[in-house]
Amino acid sequence: METKTEARMLRIYVSSTDKFKHGLLYETLVFAAKRYGLSGATVLKGAMGFGSSSIVRSVRFWEITEKLPVVIEIVDEADKIELFTQKILPWFDKISTGCLITSEKASIVLFKQGKKKGFFHF
Repeated sequence: METKTEARMLRIYVSSTDKFKHGLLYETLVFAAKRYGLSGATVLKGAMGFGSSSIVRSVRFWEITEKLPVVIEIVDEADKIELFTQKILPWFDKISTGCLITSEKASIVLFKQGKKKGFFHF
């Protein structure tokens, strides 16, 4: 991704315990982003929050399930984000839990790829 291309940030707000098929929803989304060739994805686990249920979830309150808010952020070229969003939207019809998906323009200030570490360094 170049710094001069039109970029978008996709944010997906779900719960850490939300499931899709046989796995966690946030993990499924990250692996899907990788499969579709997006530049990267980051999962941010919230310390506290509430959604449409109006139930406040927090690490401060005792909960066996540790149900906490999770945000998946993906930044890439606008075209790629749009295609990916259209691919995943039907998934959310199949889950019974609440969620929020947002998309906004993003300005890439710096995009620097790191070097992959191998066994041998020359």
